[in-house]
Amino acid sequence: MNKYIKYTISLIIILGLGTIFYNKVYIPKTTFEMISPTIGNLKVTIKGIGNVGAKDIYAITAQTGGKILQINTDQGQWVKKGSLLIVMDGVDLPQQLEVAKATLEKARYDIKAAMNELTNLKAQSELLETTYQRYTKLKEQKFASQAEYDKAKTDFESIKASISTTKSRIESAKATRKIAQKSVEVIEAKIARLKVYAPIDGYVISKEAEVAQDVAPSTPILKIVDATTLWVEAKIDERISSNIKVGQSASIVLRSQEGITYPGVVKRIDAMSDAVTLQREVDIAFNSLPTPFFINEQAQVSIDIKVFKNVVKIPSTVVVQNGGKLGVWTAKEDHAYFKAIEMIAQNDTEIAVKNLGVDTEILLSAKNKKTLKNGMKIHK
Repeated sequence: MNKYIKYTISLIIILGLGTIFYNKVYIPKTTFEMISPTIGNLKVTIKGIGNVGAKDIYAITAQTGGKILQINTDQGQWVKKGSLLIVMDGVDLPQQLEVAKATLEKARYDIKAAMNELTNLKAQSELLETTYQRYTKLKEQKFASQAEYDKAKTDFESIKASISTTKSRIESAKATRKIAQKSVEVIEAKIARLKVYAPIDGYVISKEAEVAQDVAPSTPILKIVDATTLWVEAKIDERISSNIKVGQSASIVLRSQEGITYPGVVKRIDAMSDAVTLQREVDIAFNSLPTPFFINEQAQVSIDIKVFKNVVKIPSTVVVQNGGKLGVWTAKEDHAYFKAIEMIAQNDTEIAVKNLGVDTEILLSAKNKKTLKNGMKIHK
């Protein structure tokens, strides 16, 4: 009797454990969640990493070397086109300009005085010419002496020489005036080059020198970016870069503003690839200016390559490999079956397929579930 009771109790325990195992272990491990494909648009994108740059970055330099007297802006500031940025020390240029102007003024006075003198000499010349002609006739008629004739002739020849000399002085003064005028213009041009103005409305991204510093001609003092040409210089793998075209829409996420997506457009594709990294530079311009922005900041870009409309889509996470083929596990009459998929296109999160319907039940496998096999009994 005790033996039968022992067997009975053991059987009850085994059945209880089996029931617990079946309900608590087997059933959970063979019960799968399911999803169905959806119909919609699939946007295919290409992603890349790059840095913020710009098409137009201006190096602001002084046309003449020397000491910097003023820098009227700093990095991180906006400037207006035509605003005064830099003033250089002209040393003695202002004094040189005063001397040149004085020389010019003197030349003008000399010309005026010589012209007045020439007018007087011409008037005297007419009178002396008349006297000379009169004494010539009187001498021929024996009414004037040789001495009187010689004096009239000498006076007339002398006045003609004075007129010639005065004309030469006028031409010399005019030449002096021309030289002085050119000197004034040259010095004024040099003084004008001492002031440097903003060539554009822009943003100062760097300050390369300080006030009182001596710089050589054409040494960069400031760098200004034309914010309207701001873009991201992205690096894209050669293998997929052929699908990128100028004018395609894109999105940009800056590293300092991860929660914000800026719309953009492909503006330029570099004609040369990097021989080391096997990447090609693609420049994506911002549709609207990000604020603030930082040149060389890292950014992530997504370029919209193509949109497939009204296609059957499944999440890329449900696709598995079985027997060397890509496909999904489907449910049919409480059994699991692997179905290879015919892919149309894919992006980071979804895949468009040809041979699945929206009524297909796709099993979501998980690590805590039993490994799926063809024909395996499952629970939904």
